[in-house]
Amino acid sequence: MSIDLSELEALDLWRRAIVSSVRLDAPDLTARQMSLLLTVYLTPPPHTVRGLAQTLKVSKPAITRAIDRLSDMDLARRKVDEADRRSVLIQRTVRGSVFLREYGELIVAAARGLKNAKAKGALA
Repeated sequence: MSIDLSELEALDLWRRAIVSSVRLDAPDLTARQMSLLLTVYLTPPPHTVRGLAQTLKVSKPAITRAIDRLSDMDLARRKVDEADRRSVLIQRTVRGSVFLREYGELIVAAARGLKNAKAKGALA
């Protein structure tokens, strides 16, 4: 699959997807929360606060705050690691899976809209 987007097109694609999510009254996530959620869902587990902080290059307290917010919305959850009860694992939830699937659909629809706009010459 080949994607050839200019910076302007990439930003417009992002804008279209975000505007669609706002219109649908989807959960309003910060960039940090969304990057954390996508990391938990799109990279192989297990996920720990320490590991997520290293991956995202942010502090453990920042990860903890983001997890608190995602947990409040039931988009991710904490679970004590049975192998090491001192460690907490961050896991996926059904609601989080549904949210990201729907968000992915918004991005696909935005890409179609961008392609149509480009074909009509509406985006230079």
